[in-house]
Amino acid sequence: MSKSLTEIVTDTWIKASWNEYIEIVDNPNYEKAKCYYHNGKMRIEMSPVGNDHASDHTVIIVAVGLFAALKQIALTGKDNCTYRKTGVQDVQPDVSYYIGENANIIPYGTSIIDLDTYPPPTLVIEVANTSLADDKGEKRLIYEELKVKEYWIVDVPNVQVIAFLIENNGSRRITESHILPGLKISLLNEAFRRTRQMDQGQVYRWLLTQFQQN
Repeated sequence: MSKSLTEIVTDTWIKASWNEYIEIVDNPNYEKAKCYYHNGKMRIEMSPVGNDHASDHTVIIVAVGLFAALKQIALTGKDNCTYRKTGVQDVQPDVSYYIGENANIIPYGTSIIDLDTYPPPTLVIEVANTSLADDKGEKRLIYEELKVKEYWIVDVPNVQVIAFLIENNGSRRITESHILPGLKISLLNEAFRRTRQMDQGQVYRWLLTQFQQN
């Protein structure tokens, strides 16, 4: 790589070897970056997280947690966790979950989750404010290859959740979660619309009543 570590182009995919990528990831200048590696390319996301992204990030975590708790679904969530196949892939989704029988499969004390040792997360969620095209494109391909069960994109500007079921080496849009049975994506969309008009506490109370009715 000809550029110095301080001159790396960020928020786009650039060609890099695995060793070059790890050199970037380990550099203190990129400590707060979100990092991805796939097919000999890396993406280092340095864009500051603004209010809209941070708010929707919080809402989706609480919504999934409330639903799982009410429906007694075993679940463990992870915020900005790194998943790695050494030499091949590295991802750091905004939110991820192990659900069902794998809910407790990652022991405490684990740092980066080694996907040569542990299974991939069941559900991966990316919150897209400025990165929607990439989340729908290259990252979607990564999660298909990793064989997560579902991949959701929180489309912040358009106030919606785009959900995909991953199967048969590909993915397809779904309107209801398969791994969280009974959770309709339209209900999440309505919750996000309500966050634009009321505080999150009101939205969570509304979600609770909806989840209890279904």
